[in-house]
Amino acid sequence: MAKHLKSLNVPASWPVKRKATKFMLRPSPGKPMTDSLPIALVFKNLLKYTKTMKEVKTILMDQEILIDGKRIKDPKSPLGIMDILSIPVSEEYYTLLISKAKKLYLHKIEKKDTANKVCKIIGKTMVKKGKMQLNLYDGKNFLVKEGKYTIGDSVVLSLPDQKIKDILKLEKGNYALLTKGSHVGMHGIIQEISVLVKIKTKTAEFETTKESVFVIGKKESMVAFKE
Repeated sequence: MAKHLKSLNVPASWPVKRKATKFMLRPSPGKPMTDSLPIALVFKNLLKYTKTMKEVKTILMDQEILIDGKRIKDPKSPLGIMDILSIPVSEEYYTLLISKAKKLYLHKIEKKDTANKVCKIIGKTMVKKGKMQLNLYDGKNFLVKEGKYTIGDSVVLSLPDQKIKDILKLEKGNYALLTKGSHVGMHGIIQEISVLVKIKTKTAEFETTKESVFVIGKKESMVAFKE
């Protein structure tokens, strides 16, 4: 796979100026490109801590930069929606979200919020000895013993060991973020689930597809949104 991609071909969700440069760094595989950014672009375009790739590489080699509690050193390492970015040296902690303008952005969080991560289940497969493999939104796979998991639910992972702590069901009363569709970036309580999912926010009520819904809490959000 090519190391770079043409700027005109980058996803519309990337907060970059397409005409500023001919090529941009392509993130490593594993996460949807529309929902993730290479860490180099995070430091250059979102945090604005660096101007060159050389400066990014220096930071990654000299400082402890963590995604989901694991140190990274590759500038192509992808930071995806709901991933946790930790910069201990400056005591900065973020999660990546998508705005109503359909652009990826960093949402600042507290250090205590870096102990867990929410991740959506996008697939499941029965494997040997009655076990099930869960395929998660961020590319992770887990073997589980029970069949209580459903596509569209989310799991809460402990960090940095990345073990499943809890399930957030796609069900009435739970809290969801919209990551796709015409209501992207909005968040609220699930009211009804049939062919479509009805969501109620503080200012509106609407229906959307199940694929657009990312469950992020039981009754209330695990993300402290700034209104």
